[in-house]
Amino acid sequence: MSKHIVFKTFIAIIFIVMILFLVFFYINKTKKIKIGNNTSSQEIIENILNISSYETVIEAEINSNKNTNKYLIKQKYIAPDVSEQEILEPENIKGIKIIKKENELKLTNTKLNISKIYNNYQYMTDNCMDLNTFINDYKTNKKKENEEKNNEILLHIENQNSQYTRYRTLYISKETGKPTKMEIKDNSKKKIIYILYREVKFKN
Repeated sequence: MSKHIVFKTFIAIIFIVMILFLVFFYINKTKKIKIGNNTSSQEIIENILNISSYETVIEAEINSNKNTNKYLIKQKYIAPDVSEQEILEPENIKGIKIIKKENELKLTNTKLNISKIYNNYQYMTDNCMDLNTFINDYKTNKKKENEEKNNEILLHIENQNSQYTRYRTLYISKETGKPTKMEIKDNSKKKIIYILYREVKFKN
């Protein structure tokens, strides 16, 4: 075999190796991009709307005409109709649990007079702070829309039958596909409730 043929063969082998390397690099990069971006925006929305069960820890800021109160709350939901909220902070009401199953509402706490809950913590006994309530309302509400902003997906709902919780917006991270916060406003668009999601665990 002549040196010329050997040289051509060597070049051909190098060329094939380079092509294989580029193909492998492209496939690997495509996989990384897909994982990094998670899924498309519409798929992220569909995933949120089809959650069957979850656990979250939220920071909730509730504004009234007189003051602002902040809470740390653990939330659980098991489809189709079981939800639970447990107050972790502040210390003076720590341990209060609000459990809903079908049409039954149960409040438990060994240290507090339960009747006080209805007067002082009305938004906690209301289900407007629950992620599953937002999801169900978004599915059925005609006045809804979504948009993308700053690497997040925003789901908007308007409930014309509610004066105090008329506008609700859920923010979802495009990177993780999980909620980051929720804003609830009254009919004058004053922010009544602000929820920051510290932890979110889906259990589909």
